[in-house]
Formats: sequence, structure tokens, C-alpha cells
Amino acid sequence: MLGNIGQNLKRGFQKGVEIQDELANIKYGEAVQGSGGKQSKNKQVRKRYSHSVIPGLAGGYYKALEDKAGLTLGKNPVQFAGAVGARLLTDVADDATRHTYWRYNHPMAIADVLAEQIIGDKIYDYNSAQRAAIELAGVGIPVGAHLGVFDVTNISELGRPKGFAQNYAEPGTEDRRETSNPIAESFDRYILGRRGRPLKYETAKQDIPDLTKERYSNYMNTLYNDRTSGVVPGAAIAGLGTAAALAMGGNKLRNVLGGGALAAGIGAGLGSTGILKTTSENLEGKPEALIVGFPVGLESAGALAGGAGAVRAGLNLPVKKGQARPKTLTVAGLGAAGAAGGVLAGKLANRLVATMGQSDLPTTQEYGIS
Repeated sequence: MLGNIGQNLKRGFQKGVEIQDELANIKYGEAVQGSGGKQSKNKQVRKRYSHSVIPGLAGGYYKALEDKAGLTLGKNPVQFAGAVGARLLTDVADDATRHTYWRYNHPMAIADVLAEQIIGDKIYDYNSAQRAAIELAGVGIPVGAHLGVFDVTNISELGRPKGFAQNYAEPGTEDRRETSNPIAESFDRYILGRRGRPLKYETAKQDIPDLTKERYSNYMNTLYNDRTSGVVPGAAIAGLGTAAALAMGGNKLRNVLGGGALAAGIGAGLGSTGILKTTSENLEGKPEALIVGFPVGLESAGALAGGAGAVRAGLNLPVKKGQARPKTLTVAGLGAAGAAGGVLAGKLANRLVATMGQSDLPTTQEYGIS
């Protein structure tokens, strides 16, 4: 009995290794699955593959186990455990799951992946320069400009966002809105994506006249103490996102539900660590999520959805006879227009949330209390 278990574990382990090696070859562009099971060379295949053991990050590993080897937890749990062991060993050796975290620990990196999924493969009908123009116009510039890391209207202070200090303000200065190192400041803000620390309340209020002490203290609590606000959003985002990805990949319902449930648990766990935080009011009174401390607002989310969706629509426009694809400027222009519409929708959503959160009680100023 024990011998059979050992043999099945070994057999499952070997099948897992074979399948993950085949998937890696396909994903890295060395070969792609063709009709009738044939394989062919294709340099356009995306080189975005992970040996992660976590469903949803595993690059189709578990679906391939079922389709190619008939291995599922329900049918043959011992061999399935062996295959999971092979994946776990590779994950640990390659740091695959942690690399995924390191790769996507900034909102712009996550936005790139989401945009890639929304836009689809038709973008690869264009050359690299054309793709860059389309992606910058529809996603890169509008999303980056509205994340909250920099303020495009504050050019004189290198884009310092309202209510936040310069990273390289002169030590000991009362007003930390001036920088002593413009080059390092620009690198921190535009290359590393760092926003800086909040100013003290009195100085922040000069930037944001309607800032209250309550809003300020609540936001400080979110930044430095909160460990629970990301649990529910983390579970919802991870669970629904994984389930949707599995469903689009043609997985069976039980796999979609199981993978979504597992991802929801992982998302809730990550949310409880403070990696993801959410607040209904940042210093400017807008809803904001914080991913590893980096801000994401409804305006940037709207820009991503609107811009990427418009680019996808542009790529599917009908073309004139003899024209291979829609013109680059047309698609880029549609992407920029869609992003602008998304930003506007985000602004309206901000206003709606702010209105819903306003109290009907008189303010302390109305009572004559300062």
C-alpha cells in the first residue's frame, strides 16, 4: 500500500515536471501549440510565464494537468499531490511566487498586465514603436498622471502632490514643500514612483484648504496603523479576478469556483498584512487604495478601463480595402479619448462618494467652535 502511494507520488511528480517544462517552452516563444497538436515557432508569444504553485498565477499548470494527464484532486489525489510537489519545488527554487510579487508591487505594473488582458493580441499586429505610441496614449500617460504619485499641475515643485512633502526637503526645515535635490527628487517621483510622506497638518492645510483634523488623523491611521481595511477588497479582487481568468481559459466550473475561493483566501491574507489598504477619504477627501503604500484612486482606475477598452475597440475597427489594420493614430486617439472619459467617470464617482459620506450634522464652525 505504502509502495503504491510512493510510486503514484513519483509518477505524478514526473508528469508535473514534463507538463511545466512544456508550458514554459510554449510561453517563452520557443514553441506554440498548433492545430492537431503540432508545434511551431512564434516569436510574438508573450514572455510572461510563472512557475508559481498558486492557482491563477500558475500559467495554466492545473488545467494542463487535467487536460494532458488527467490529474485532478478528485480523481487521483496522490498523483495530483506529486504534481503539486513538483510545482512547489520549482516555485521555491525559482522564487516564482515572490518574483510575481516583486514584479507587480507597484500599481503601474499591475495596470500594464490588466491593460494587456483587456487590449488583447491584435496589438501585436503593430510594430514596437506603434505599440508604444498606442499604449502610452491609451494607458501609460493617463493612468500614471492620475495615480496620485505626482501632480501634473504643480510643475514648479516637480509635481509634488498636494499634502505631501518632498522626499529631499532640507533637514530641519518647517515647510518641507521645497526640495534640496531636484535630480534625486525627480528620480524618486517619476522613476521609483514614490510620493513622499504627508506634511504636518498645518502645512498640508495650506495645500488643501478644506482638510480637517479628523480627515487628516484618519488618513494617518490608514497609512501607519491600519491592518484590516484591505481584507475584504483583497478577497474580492483576488477571488473574482482569478475566477474570471479561469473561466475565460475554459476551465470547468468546479475549477473556477475552487481557484476563486483559494485566491480569495490568499487575497484576504495579503490584505491583512497591510499590502493592500483602502480608505474612503485621502487627504483631498477622495477614495483611495494603497498597494504596498502606492496610491490608486478611482480616476486612475477609470483611465485604465476607459483607455484600454477604447484601444481594444479601435483595434477591431473595420478597415478599407487594401489596409492591413486600423491606423496607429486612430487607435491611439481613441485610447486617449477613452482614458479621458474614464478619468471623468472617476471624478464623478469621487464626488458621489464624498457626497454620500457627508454628515447632515452642523460643523463645529457652524456651532461657533474652532
